[in-house]
Amino acid sequence: MIRMSLVLGFAHHTGVRLAEVGFLLLLFAGVWLAAAQVSQFKFAAARTIVAGLALAISGLLLIVATHWGHFG
Repeated sequence: MIRMSLVLGFAHHTGVRLAEVGFLLLLFAGVWLAAAQVSQFKFAAARTIVAGLALAISGLLLIVATHWGHFG
């Protein structure tokens, strides 16, 4: 019996979808970082942390989409 790993079973469409989510997270992180720099808004440090996490997750999604999802 041959077992296929979930990571190796990505179709092209799934890779494109992962890349789209990754790019959307990049957009979200950019807007969130800009909002963290506005002094009138509260929780600037928390906004920076959320933006950093969004950047990290989007980078991971784009790596997975490129390597295993046949994106690009």
